[in-house]
Amino acid sequence: MNWTGVIPACTTPFLEDLTIDHAFLARHVSWLVDNGCQGVVMLGSLGEGATLTFEEKEAVLRTTVATLKDRVPVVAGVSALSTAEAVKIAQMAEKAGCSGLMVLPPYVYSTDWREMKAHVAAILRATPLSCMLYNNPVAYKTDYLPHQVCELLAEFPNLHAIKESSADVRRIAALRSLAGNRLKLLVGVDDVIMEAAMAGATGWIAGLVNAFPAESVALFEASARGDREAAFQLYKWFLPLLRMDTVPKFVQLIKLVQQAVGMGNPRVRPPRLELTGAELAEAQATIAEALNHRP
Repeated sequence: MNWTGVIPACTTPFLEDLTIDHAFLARHVSWLVDNGCQGVVMLGSLGEGATLTFEEKEAVLRTTVATLKDRVPVVAGVSALSTAEAVKIAQMAEKAGCSGLMVLPPYVYSTDWREMKAHVAAILRATPLSCMLYNNPVAYKTDYLPHQVCELLAEFPNLHAIKESSADVRRIAALRSLAGNRLKLLVGVDDVIMEAAMAGATGWIAGLVNAFPAESVALFEASARGDREAAFQLYKWFLPLLRMDTVPKFVQLIKLVQQAVGMGNPRVRPPRLELTGAELAEAQATIAEALNHRP
């Protein structure tokens, strides 16, 4: 695991009966890598991991690993209601051939540092795989503070990265100051990528990349090398779409963008439902505007 560059948080494609479309999954991840992505993250919240059975999760990972072989690393999202289930997923991901794990706090239950640390620690101990902690206090109500992250770093040599989704760019500087080169810093919120990359983020766990991989790679690389003018021109065009990654219906919206570029369909699993009415019309208008001015 390198934990650098643009690494898509991949959507999970569904057939009409809402079973997983493994043929399209293979085509999609190959296309993302062909366009410069440095790895893929499967089974995250954008991948609707909470709606997949254990067996479906394993099948998604095996399809992805078999498709990409050694081209780029495959990362498995590890999220569950219980610590025992999370450990089981982590160990399954290792057997399926994954190179890394994205470690989430437990769904639903959020409490103090002692309990949240114990949950993460159990996953980190479960395999020797390289791990990335996922910090998303907005979605999961658990905020891993910089000094707590450093506490984990001191205890677990296989913790190498963090997906920082607090949307607070100040966290990048704080983590760099405390952890130095020991920790790779990846952004997990699409509409803060330029600012975070210029502040020193090493990678981007991206959402809209599922539809625009080449543009996402170009934006990250321009931002990371400090080319403000090139980065801003892309960012200005991309922002209305990138903001779709920051709202509750981000899965539906990103899949709608995929459909618009001919690389997916809008099917989602309940409790999510496809967009309709004014909500759908507004999203389609935003997408059409972006496509009409695509750089």
